[in-house]
Amino acid sequence: MTSKPTEEEAKQSALSYLRAWGESPVPPTILATLITSLHARPLQPLPLSFPPVLLASTFLNLYSYTTDSAGITAAWSGLYLLLARRRKPEHMMQKFGTRGIVRGTTMGVCGINVLAGGWVYATMKKADDGESAR
Repeated sequence: MTSKPTEEEAKQSALSYLRAWGESPVPPTILATLITSLHARPLQPLPLSFPPVLLASTFLNLYSYTTDSAGITAAWSGLYLLLARRRKPEHMMQKFGTRGIVRGTTMGVCGINVLAGGWVYATMKKADDGESAR
C-alpha cells in the first residue's frame, strides 16, 4: 500500500521544485524570448531592454554564480511584471488572442521567477557560488 505524504514532505517537495526553478538557467532564457516576441514588432525600446539583462543572468548561471543569477532574474522579472501590469486589454478578444496568451504566459513566468529567484537568493549562501569557476 502507498502511504500519503505528510505535510512536511509535501512542503519540502514544493520548496525543492521552487529551488530547482530558481537555480535553472532556462527560465530567464524563456522569459527573454517571450518578451522579445511581444515587443519587437512594433518596436518598443523600454521593454526590449529586459532580454539582454535576462540573458546575462543566464550567462552568470552557466558560470556557477547561481545565487547572483537568481537575484538578477527575480529583480528584473519583478520590474517587467510591474511594467506589463500597467497595460489593460480593452476588448475580450485582446485577452484571449495569440498576443494575449503570450502576454499572460510571460507574466506567469515572471511571477514564478520572482518567487523562485527570490527564494534561492534569500536561502543560498554566497560562498557556495563560483568556487568551481575559479
